[in-house]
Amino acid sequence: MFSVLKKLGWFFKRHWKRYTIAVTILLVVSLLEVLPPRMLGIFIDELNQGQLTAEKLTFYILFLLGLMVLIYFMTFVWMRQLFGGAFIIERTLRSKYMHHLMKMTPTFYEKNKTGDLMAKATNDLKAISVTTGFGVLTLIDSTVFLIIILFMMTFLVSWKLTLAAFLPLPIMAWIIKRYGKIIHERFTKAQDAFGNMNDQVLESIAGVRVIRAFVKEKDDQQRFEKLTNDVLQKNISVARIDALFEPTIKILVGISYMIGLGYGAYLVFHNEITLGQLASFNIYLGMLIWPMFAFGELMNIMQRGNASMDRLNTTLSYKADVISSDKSVFVERPEAISFNNLSFQYPGVSDTALKNIVLHVARGATVGVVGKTGSGKTTLFKQLLREYPIDANKLHISHTPIERISLKQLKGWIGYVPQDQFLFSKTIKENILFGRPDAEEFDLYRVMDLAAITKDIETFSNGIMTLVGEKGVSLSGGQKQRISIARALIKDPDILLLDDALSAVDAKTEAFIVRNIRKVRQGKTTFIAAHRMSAVRHADIIVVLEGGKVIEQGTHDELMEQRGWYAMQYFKQQMEQSEKEVYQHESK
Repeated sequence: MFSVLKKLGWFFKRHWKRYTIAVTILLVVSLLEVLPPRMLGIFIDELNQGQLTAEKLTFYILFLLGLMVLIYFMTFVWMRQLFGGAFIIERTLRSKYMHHLMKMTPTFYEKNKTGDLMAKATNDLKAISVTTGFGVLTLIDSTVFLIIILFMMTFLVSWKLTLAAFLPLPIMAWIIKRYGKIIHERFTKAQDAFGNMNDQVLESIAGVRVIRAFVKEKDDQQRFEKLTNDVLQKNISVARIDALFEPTIKILVGISYMIGLGYGAYLVFHNEITLGQLASFNIYLGMLIWPMFAFGELMNIMQRGNASMDRLNTTLSYKADVISSDKSVFVERPEAISFNNLSFQYPGVSDTALKNIVLHVARGATVGVVGKTGSGKTTLFKQLLREYPIDANKLHISHTPIERISLKQLKGWIGYVPQDQFLFSKTIKENILFGRPDAEEFDLYRVMDLAAITKDIETFSNGIMTLVGEKGVSLSGGQKQRISIARALIKDPDILLLDDALSAVDAKTEAFIVRNIRKVRQGKTTFIAAHRMSAVRHADIIVVLEGGKVIEQGTHDELMEQRGWYAMQYFKQQMEQSEKEVYQHESK
């Protein structure tokens, strides 16, 4: 049960001062809180025996008032320290969790659902936070505070009465232990179900256009309702056990109360204890309700926290497939890029995605990468991005194996525009400046012109301050592509990767953007993957991929002379473009 505290030992060591202050003051408050019942018993005995005077009455009243004020201020201090620590660990673990997610490679996200990762960042972290706050409180109250009350009842009232009143407690301990085990199992299942539901919500929101287009709203609603019912049933199963804690404790404490009153009256009748002692005993017995309840809550909280900590640790213990080498070499700037017989196979897939790639790219060259869908264009770019492990000495930058270059330095060189453009739910300006937040206003408008997006933005009512919506939902495909290109260009990277980034723009706009990129990126390396040959026609090197192999390589003129796949595609696309222009002319 308490293994979760051991797992959080690093946090308690780091904030030992905070918890030492909180626990110490809490213990002092626990000691002070048992004094009023004892004084009440003395007061009743003195009143019963006619020994109470005005001076004693005044003393009792002032003492209790002063004690109440002292307990109030001390309680404020320990609560601030203890529950402040709970907020700190939630923030600490959330930051650690997000940092871990940022380091993960695509393999990790292929194995973990987004909804489940979100559940860990919300529900599970909250359960751990409660463990370090309310859990520590219940631990102290169900042990130390309980022991203090037992001491007062045993040594200052009657050990016989205390023993009799505590007869039901072993039964309660066994039942609560049983409840705790069941809660751990059911809470883990409930959290897993919540993660699945989160994933479904994200998928439905992201694919709402497709769902509507295929008139599948009802099917999606039914699927979501099925998942919510699953979450409901699993949480109800947790709540059923959770709901048994308090009544079980109250029933057994109630039995103790009955024993205490009955046997206590018997002891008073036989003059073994006084009436004041019996009154004190019954107040202490009433005070025992919270420690007993705290014991039940402790089991509940610790089991929930333990289950959540196990789920979180499963994610945090996942090792990134790609990490910076301990023997990283500093490279001043990226010069030539060489693929030396490089092959690559995706994890868990039998087919080889890239086969014996041999390519040398001088600094400042423009490289066009073309081929059929699935030929390996994106996979080739992923090798430069180091999204997956790579064989040693198969890819060099500045004559240095890429695996020897630190990831931070490598990623700092690269500007990347992927096939599936992602825009943040912010303004157009914020999305472009994401590549370089400190850029001047002049640079912002310059890259907008280079990406041919300025005229489009001017038609928006709020201009560059227009909110693009979730993943750029308010923009067209071509607009999203051009904003993504502007975001990459404002970084002014040494290596620019355009992965089919011009597929949603017309041929005229494509030619304009390519011409601008060639002009502003002289002396810097650019890779352009495209399906239209016109986008790579002026490249210094054009690579044709098929089935992960390089089947053609050379300049545009050299490939046209070879009359291979590239030449056939070029002629075909030129004919289609000519027919399109003739049709448009005749339509006018």
